[in-house]
Amino acid sequence: MKHPSPNEIFQLIDLTTLNATDTLSDVKALADFAKAQSQRGFSVAALCVHSYFALSLAAELENTSIRSAVVAGAFPHGQSPIDVKAMEVERAAQDGIDEIDIVINRGLLLSNKIHLLEDELKEMRAAASKTYLKTIIESGELLTENLIRLASKTALNCGADFIKTSTGKSKIGATPEAVKIMCQEIRDFHEKTGEKRGIKVSGGVKTYDDALLYYSVVRETLGEAWLNKDLFRIGASSLAYELLKMEH
Repeated sequence: MKHPSPNEIFQLIDLTTLNATDTLSDVKALADFAKAQSQRGFSVAALCVHSYFALSLAAELENTSIRSAVVAGAFPHGQSPIDVKAMEVERAAQDGIDEIDIVINRGLLLSNKIHLLEDELKEMRAAASKTYLKTIIESGELLTENLIRLASKTALNCGADFIKTSTGKSKIGATPEAVKIMCQEIRDFHEKTGEKRGIKVSGGVKTYDDALLYYSVVRETLGEAWLNKDLFRIGASSLAYELLKMEH
């Protein structure tokens, strides 16, 4: 099988700045960088920032092909009251954001309070309305295959458009094993419902070879139809800069 080019991988990237010290200037600099690369034919899929900057990011990316995204729902831990989390999600949608990345409350999953977790995810899905919703399971904190499967299945059944490995804030990010399990759950969901849902790999994807590894896992498990930005994303800002160097 032919390997994707660095530019083809670049088009799958969600470029992020999610630092505690982020300012409006940081968000604008990220948007300016992404727009400049896009004009050269290197366009990332989306930019993702804190929900505090939602209005500004949406304005910066207006009339571009780059989608605006924010993290919400008490990122990165998910341990706030559900009405607070839902309000943040709803506000981001109202601010004109294209995509919202939420995170599950792992405490509910680990204490087997699945019905409560489902209620939370459904409420955030409703709050997002028609805005694309990516649900982070934080696979590095789920230490068994069964937990990764349960988290993935629950997120898909509760309306996630994408399931995503990691916040990037945990000690363990994405792993090929976790991504394969998540892809298997997406495949099973598709076979049962006829609906395609996406996979986002984030946390520790730093090189072209890293990206190729996950690209191969997705292709082998889900097939060629998933190898596009509508169904496959990579959250990896440092990867973007390496890919640009490779193209020069």
